[in-house]
Amino acid sequence: MKTFFNAVLFASQGIKQFFSHDRNGKIQMVIGITAIILGFTVSLSSFQWLLVLFCIGFIERYCDLVTTNFHPGIKIIKDMAAGAVLVASITSLIIGLIIFIPALVQFLNFLK
Repeated sequence: MKTFFNAVLFASQGIKQFFSHDRNGKIQMVIGITAIILGFTVSLSSFQWLLVLFCIGFIERYCDLVTTNFHPGIKIIKDMAAGAVLVASITSLIIGLIIFIPALVQFLNFLK
């Protein structure tokens, strides 16, 4: 059980590090908070909330391997991880547009 708690502690430290010190983490946090506020504003359905929260958590930062030397194998792995993050970001953007554009249009029409 101690190993589990240590793993949770280390993971939470990594999350804190990501959102407080990483430029992309800060961007992701602002976009995620904006999506949550917008979701409450337009009253998303439960299913839409699931998709939005999935997208917020979907984009993960990959960890760098600590080395002082260039290695072509590491470059390939880092490029693939960066590509996966790009695909996750684009997918999240598309899902967000599909959810929020109709919801915002309906919300704005309701205000008229």
